[in-house]
Amino acid sequence: MKILLVVYDNDSYIHWFPIGLAYIASVIRKAGHEAVIYSQDVYHYSEEHLTKYLDENKFDAVGVSVIGGYYQYRKLLKISKAVNDSKNRPFYIIGGHGPAPEPEFFFKKTGADAIVIGEGEISTINLLNAIESKKDLSSVNGIAYMKNGKCVVNPRQELIKDIDSIPFPAWDMFHMDYYSLLRMPHIKNSERCFPVLSSRGCPFKCNFCYRMDKGIRIRSNESLIEEIKILKQKYNISYIAFGDELLMVNPQRTIGLCEAFIKENLNIKWDCNGRLNFATPEVLKIMKKAGCVFINYGIECFDDEILNVMNKNLTCEQIVKGVEATLAEEISPGYNIIFGNIGETAETLRKGVDFLLKYDDHSQFRTIRPVTPYPGSPLYYHAIEKGLIKDAEDFYENKHTNSDLMSVNFTKLSDDEYYKALHDANVTLINNYFDHQKRNYLDSCRRLYMERNSDFRGFRQS
Repeated sequence: MKILLVVYDNDSYIHWFPIGLAYIASVIRKAGHEAVIYSQDVYHYSEEHLTKYLDENKFDAVGVSVIGGYYQYRKLLKISKAVNDSKNRPFYIIGGHGPAPEPEFFFKKTGADAIVIGEGEISTINLLNAIESKKDLSSVNGIAYMKNGKCVVNPRQELIKDIDSIPFPAWDMFHMDYYSLLRMPHIKNSERCFPVLSSRGCPFKCNFCYRMDKGIRIRSNESLIEEIKILKQKYNISYIAFGDELLMVNPQRTIGLCEAFIKENLNIKWDCNGRLNFATPEVLKIMKKAGCVFINYGIECFDDEILNVMNKNLTCEQIVKGVEATLAEEISPGYNIIFGNIGETAETLRKGVDFLLKYDDHSQFRTIRPVTPYPGSPLYYHAIEKGLIKDAEDFYENKHTNSDLMSVNFTKLSDDEYYKALHDANVTLINNYFDHQKRNYLDSCRRLYMERNSDFRGFRQS
């Protein structure tokens, strides 16, 4: 079979490498099918271009995967129309965290023929084989489909226990020179960056998280090092952006991975997502030695009561200790804070702003966004139970119109009070960021002309 995999355009200048689709492309090829990548992201093709492409080229199936964002939802509707309008419309498959929790709604909106729910490497191949052999789709675990006007959701496909067994992403099918232009904290202009997954899943259960697969599965150090070596040798990658939900799953795993990097003399820069309760001096010291330059921390709120509501398994004391230890080791910490979870107030938001200002090392531009109860998350079902959301259609069509606007007000503030608090918080953070930028530019100007700095390379932003 010949399958077209659509990489949608999210209006970024440089897109994050579509690692999920790259894994799917790899297993499709391994299973003896032909995969073709449609790079709407790289070329910023219109949806009309996709329709024309499908008209002029024959495919047995077309697939696209999206997360649950407002932009991705609306983009999926446009892509679905483009697919459905084509004269040679293939079997249409959608997947990802967006459609998976609410398949019936997404069938209604997209006209798709099947939805892959959860991890797709096995389900997708079984689905393609069923289509090719004209077998009933009831035989395929991990999918949903429509039958006689009703949505049928099959049993979930068992997760792949040994994720080392999954072939590496099909890098050769993608525009590697484009994706390696991704910029991350502390990367030089001359360095090429690329994302890698060292695990799948997360052992924690935050109330705003919409991940559906339970637990975490970790790749072996040997498999991970082999992949990084290939990326270095074949594509001259020198900075690895670990895209795991959580690389620092526990101290033992983090230390063991870093020791393996050092032993292999990988000589790479890298960043990852981390946990502040695991950010001890011992762990951070070896991370620094192994090449780590940035750790992105999910703080979410600087208030113990709200952290407990979020089920973060984290305290303000642990946050401060972890951040101070990270800064002491000269690794930049990334701070993610959201506002509007159950019971939050203007005071909890102010605490978050004060924390960001106190520990800002200016490695990133940070603002605070509203919490969003994405379908699949405990917060989504809480909102439905409390009558704050009616259903998926209400969420996507009425409530979730922008990630920087409130979808549901879980606080006791009025909507106007909520937005005033968020506005004032972000004005403070924006001014802080650009005041620092201004000071840097003025200092560069002074050193250029007053000290005749011959190393100056122009007033540029990258």
